[in-house]
Amino acid sequence: MQLAGPNGRLGSWYGAVPRARGTVALFHGYTSSKSQLLPEAAYFRGLGYNVLLTDFAGSGNSQGYRCTVGYREAADVAAVLRWLQRRPGPVFIYANSMGAVATLRAEAELGVRPTANLLECPYGSMLATAQSRFRSMGVPAFPMANLLVFWGGAANGFNAFALDATAYAARTPTPTLLMWGSVDPRVTRAETDAIFARLAGPKQRQDFPGSGHEPYWRQHEALWQRTVAGFLSEQQ
Repeated sequence: MQLAGPNGRLGSWYGAVPRARGTVALFHGYTSSKSQLLPEAAYFRGLGYNVLLTDFAGSGNSQGYRCTVGYREAADVAAVLRWLQRRPGPVFIYANSMGAVATLRAEAELGVRPTANLLECPYGSMLATAQSRFRSMGVPAFPMANLLVFWGGAANGFNAFALDATAYAARTPTPTLLMWGSVDPRVTRAETDAIFARLAGPKQRQDFPGSGHEPYWRQHEALWQRTVAGFLSEQQ
């Protein structure tokens, strides 16, 4: 299906189940697409939830040509949530990396309120994630990361230094499950600790030992399933 969004038409897949307990909206990360979330969507359907998987503008088969790593993508999250909330039943968000940051901004600055969030590895800020990328390549983070963030924001018409999931978390009262892999090379423990500490609503956290910036079910299927199912059952 195609949903109307402020950044262009959004390509989505909707999968309904009989007597649904609600709907889970799934949002992907940077350089990814909705097809990468099919295993998670299948698990949510097995738990009794409808699913809606959406490509951000500029990804997959959605319209657009640019990525702002969570800033304009927040408006896509808001468009999807408002579409779903015109239908019966609770709405949950499952999002990873860039999608998790977009979710936090949508709730902090665009006013959407899902029933609960399940977020994997959001980065602390655009500057922090740029610094991590340079360090991982063995390149000094300063001044290259600062220049990249400045230019990326200027080229796309927004202040990329203000793209800060930690600040958004402080204005997000939605019940949230925050998940993180203990050897994530892109998102540090300090970033994750800061986001979790600032979350304004009821919150839970689950770390996955030995997992990197990847789907956690790959190495810890039983733990991931137990964590997700338990959190969702508590929100009903």
